[in-house]
Amino acid sequence: MPRVATCPTCEEPLESGDNFCGVCGADLASAGPAAAVAADRPAPPVNGVARADWQEPEDYPLQAPAPAHPAAMSAPAAPDGPVAWDVPVTPDASAVPDASDAIPPAADPRAAAAFGEQPTPGAPGTPGTPGTPGTGTDTDASSGGGAGPRPAGGGRRLCAACREGTIDQDGYCDSCGHAQPRERDHMERELAGVAAASDRGLRHHRNEDAFAVSAAALPDGSPAVLAVVCDGVSSATRPDDASAAAAHAAGQSLLASLPRGAHPQQAMNEAIVAAAEAVNSLAAEAGRTGPHDEPHQRQQNAPACTIVSAVVAAGILTVGWIGDSRAYWVPDDRSAPPARLTEDDSWAAQMVAAGLMSEAEAYADERAHAITGWLGADAYELEPHTASYKPDRPGVVVVCTDGLWNYAESAQEMARAVPQDARARPMHSARVLVGHALDGGGHDNVTVAVLPFPAEPGRAGSG
Repeated sequence: MPRVATCPTCEEPLESGDNFCGVCGADLASAGPAAAVAADRPAPPVNGVARADWQEPEDYPLQAPAPAHPAAMSAPAAPDGPVAWDVPVTPDASAVPDASDAIPPAADPRAAAAFGEQPTPGAPGTPGTPGTPGTGTDTDASSGGGAGPRPAGGGRRLCAACREGTIDQDGYCDSCGHAQPRERDHMERELAGVAAASDRGLRHHRNEDAFAVSAAALPDGSPAVLAVVCDGVSSATRPDDASAAAAHAAGQSLLASLPRGAHPQQAMNEAIVAAAEAVNSLAAEAGRTGPHDEPHQRQQNAPACTIVSAVVAAGILTVGWIGDSRAYWVPDDRSAPPARLTEDDSWAAQMVAAGLMSEAEAYADERAHAITGWLGADAYELEPHTASYKPDRPGVVVVCTDGLWNYAESAQEMARAVPQDARARPMHSARVLVGHALDGGGHDNVTVAVLPFPAEPGRAGSG
């Protein structure tokens, strides 16, 4: 059979004897004589979304909003029922192609929707208890904890593409060769008083965002609800590991500090320091590599990420951040002004603060999203930003990565994107906001957490 030196779909170098491409999963058996025209054909689906033949930059120029993507949002990943979480669960390495320290997610709705099926809703998650995080639960009962369906009676997972082959330990179908959706492609979690959702987006080949949501009881018994959102720096090594480590460390630190009576701003500062130490420790793990490391696509910089976190407790809203992930305040009464609660550590923000450019000019520049603050061993001096607010009316706090706010940058735009019933239905609102980013182009990973304010009394830690 005639052979080709590179994959005709993604141009990945091939080795003698390869039957399938190790990157995009293309079938090479029929690629010999037709290799010359393969480049003119659409790339086959990879993880539910067609993969283009290009290398990802760290940031993307924004385009005009595209038409809605029904395949991405027509099938909800889970019902509005509660799904408590925040404890990392070790996945089955034989069933999960890209296991990491990340919190286990819900099944990716795109993988099923792309083939005309609806994901199977699972049972609600196990409620947490005051002072402890909830227990992670898969929202797709048919998946057995990994992405994709399982054959009747258990066993190895069926391919999300052909529905006939089973998945090998590397995450590829042993029949059609397609790569399978990763666990982190789409994640959703909810507790009473907070909900979060994260999606890989439509351009990235993996999700490098992470989040943590939890609830605790303060010394007086009143509830404290928290959310941490982290965005891995794509130009660094292991950005997905960095964001997962930071989100987990910050969440655990807040859960330890707040029940002891620490002031929320002090607790927030300590949480960001703990997150920085967790990311720094990744750089100290000399020689460690993962199955998804791609040194040819990025410089070997230390693992890095941004962080933004919010705590709602005792009638006070506290935020903390480093980098360009943001927090917004959106009141229930939309006649009242919304507000952005954080200031970016970015080139554009510095230009505006120094009076050298207007905000419109700065954010139109190609350097706008170059960050000047991050968590990582090669970061500048660590300077956590914290602030506390006391809103005079009910509303919601939106904590998100730039994968969302790129499509709703101003506080007014964000308020228009947030559903009117956001405080009553935070999980629904998080899904709507993810859909807003995907409908706008989905150029980046998108992660958002929605925290109703004030926290509901007497429900700390409940599911």
